[in-house]
Amino acid sequence: MSPSRAPRRRRSTSGRAILLTAVTLASALTLSACGDSGSGSKPSGSAGGNYVTGPSGISTVAKGDRAEAPGLDGETVDGKTLDVTSLKGKVVVLNVWGSWCPPCRAEAPYFAKVSKAMADGGKDVAFVGLNTRDNSKQNAASFEETYGITYPSLYDPDGKLMLRFPKGTLNPQSIPSTIVLDKEGRIAARTLVAVNEEQLRSMIDPLLAEK
Repeated sequence: MSPSRAPRRRRSTSGRAILLTAVTLASALTLSACGDSGSGSKPSGSAGGNYVTGPSGISTVAKGDRAEAPGLDGETVDGKTLDVTSLKGKVVVLNVWGSWCPPCRAEAPYFAKVSKAMADGGKDVAFVGLNTRDNSKQNAASFEETYGITYPSLYDPDGKLMLRFPKGTLNPQSIPSTIVLDKEGRIAARTLVAVNEEQLRSMIDPLLAEK
């Protein structure tokens, strides 16, 4: 073996290592969200609150700084109608999802589990999905059946309901996203990436404890 070939082999090995690292990083980002999260930024203008973002990517708003959530109403995936303002008096968990989104599929079992546990425990919590970018209700309905999602989801294929939120609250490119409203219907917490059970409960429990 000639000495001139050894350096090329070392460069090739190094190149493979760099490529592997890049692929691993890209995979990790893909599991966080289907789009750019922007989770570290504060909303601007009429978003109505100074978000404080913790290390988990969950942002919260102090009780006195919260903005009223927009009216969200329309047809659900199962063909019924829903007006979210009718849920005032409960903590409302709004989860933006799509059946086409891998991180949505990853977090769905946690939403199914926590929503059932809250209902069984008689907690004043209502879960509502906001299904977006699904071209047919059939795909969305299959997703709900597969993951045991029993709460209603507003069907919003064009993302129009998302645009009702104050500027800076949601990033239409960040799917999944979750917003939690306090019992007065105000935006109290949000995350622009997928969550696990512990993170989801950490968004809900403090609001249940509020007087």
